[in-house]
Order: sequence, then structure tokens, then C-alpha cells
Amino acid sequence: QVQLVESGGGLVQAGGSLRLSCAAAGRSLNFMGWFRQAPGEEREFVAAISRNGDNTYYTTSVKARFTIIRDNAKNTVALQMSSLKPEDTAVYSCAAGRPGRLYSFSDRADEYAYWGQGPQVTVSS
Repeated sequence: QVQLVESGGGLVQAGGSLRLSCAAAGRSLNFMGWFRQAPGEEREFVAAISRNGDNTYYTTSVKARFTIIRDNAKNTVALQMSSLKPEDTAVYSCAAGRPGRLYSFSDRADEYAYWGQGPQVTVSS
């Protein structure tokens, strides 16, 4: 079993920056991802990173603004967010890919086996 605990988040003005962190306890992790869900919206893929950290993948709306990084020695993954916009407001959750999957990453929620609770990110205009 894997437990994911996030930290960070909060309220920031448009154009500002925030860093979300996710610490994992348990087995070693496959690819990792961040998803977000705004009120009344479907959960949305944000970013993913491969097991060794060499490959990253972003949804179009956050490219060049968000960076996903991982530290396997510490079993952590972070999402550095800059140039934030009001439309980035959502609950953000980190997730760990299903063990045994051989892809570098996935943007499908059903390819992730473990999920954190998710910090709230609110961007004011």
C-alpha cells in the first residue's frame, strides 16, 4: 500500500506562484502525476513524470507555467506553478501510477492506483 500526503497550496493572486509537494510512504513508485478538480468540473490531468524523472508530460493549458519534478531518494514529487491564473483554481491531487505499468506516464486517471487528498489552490484575479 502507498500513502500520499500533499502539502502546499493556498490563496495567491493571479500571476503569482505556488509549490505543491507530495510525499509518498510505502513501496517504490511508478510514474507520478498531478490532477485537479474545480467545483462542478470533471477531474483534469495536469502533469506527469516518469519513474526515473527523465520524461515529463503536461496538459496544454499549463505548459511553460508548471513544472513537475521528483526526488526518488526522498520519495517526493512536486508541482511548481507559476504565472497562475484564476482558471487554475481547483483541488490538486497527486497520484502514483499502477505498479507494473510499463509506460513512462499517463494522463488517464484510471492508470493511477494511489491518490492523495489534495490541497486547495485558489487564484484570485
